[in-house]
Amino acid sequence: MLIKRSPNGIELPFSSEITPRELYESRRTFIKQVAAGAIGSAALLEMANREAFAQGAGLAKLPAKLNPAYSALDKQTPYKDATTYNNFYEFGTDKSDPAANAGTLKTRPWTVQIEGEVKKPMTLDIDALLKLAPMEERIYRLRCVEGWSMVIPWVGYSFSEIIKKVEPTGNAKYVEFITLNDRKQMPGVGSRVLEWPYTEGLRIDEANHPLALLTFGMYGEVLPNQNGAPVRMVLPWKYGFKSAKSIVKIRFVKDMPRTSWNISAPREYGFYSNVNPDVDHPRWSQASERRIGEDGFLARKRKTLMFNGYSDVAPLYAGMDLKKFY
Repeated sequence: MLIKRSPNGIELPFSSEITPRELYESRRTFIKQVAAGAIGSAALLEMANREAFAQGAGLAKLPAKLNPAYSALDKQTPYKDATTYNNFYEFGTDKSDPAANAGTLKTRPWTVQIEGEVKKPMTLDIDALLKLAPMEERIYRLRCVEGWSMVIPWVGYSFSEIIKKVEPTGNAKYVEFITLNDRKQMPGVGSRVLEWPYTEGLRIDEANHPLALLTFGMYGEVLPNQNGAPVRMVLPWKYGFKSAKSIVKIRFVKDMPRTSWNISAPREYGFYSNVNPDVDHPRWSQASERRIGEDGFLARKRKTLMFNGYSDVAPLYAGMDLKKFY
């Protein structure tokens, strides 16, 4: 974990840990308005939620039974590291930007459309989606393409539960995930870094694998905004960018969907993007990694494992040249 220090060696807090001046000053006005009865209960709740987010207060609990069959024995990444060092370009390109900027994301109301080559298309609000199948906790390693990794206890259920509900037709060969595209809530949307909205995709057999987790929480709580609230995918055998965040639409399609990073830099980001120490990124080796919260900021101390150590997905790619289909 990178720790900022002043010239005299004193540790400095992250910017996300400092209450913004405008928030501090607005509290005085807010208190006066509440006292005068000028703010209703809905606005009061919204202000309380925003202030809790800014202060890093605990989120709503999302209890789930641990599934030991899908739980890595590695030491878990500290919550603070997992929620302040993120890739979520809708809120900025620096690793600290999502934690600093994602307080603008509103996760209620929220609906997810499921459509395309299915017999039973549906639109579900987030609460119905939460109740669609029993929740379980899984401790997954997550490996990012830049060479860093974390170990996080996620809460959700296998995406196969969605597949069963919507009953794909024989034409459904792929699943496309489309994320929220709202400049008012996401200051990074509109930048030229990527084509928006952010889209990702899987082959349907990949999406149907038990490891593919439709995720609503982490560390026993609902997802923080900066980690993809209120619903995201977690695919532990693939590089992190394949796990779409803040999903609003899921489409079952016949043809391989275009995906954001593959459109932006096809030589660097293939459609499959399985963790593979034998296939280097064009600008760096993928043979090793650094574990956030344990290894030094630049040190790579761990050997990267094929499929990030999740060898039970190997049959999905039997007979494929994984250097060609990277």
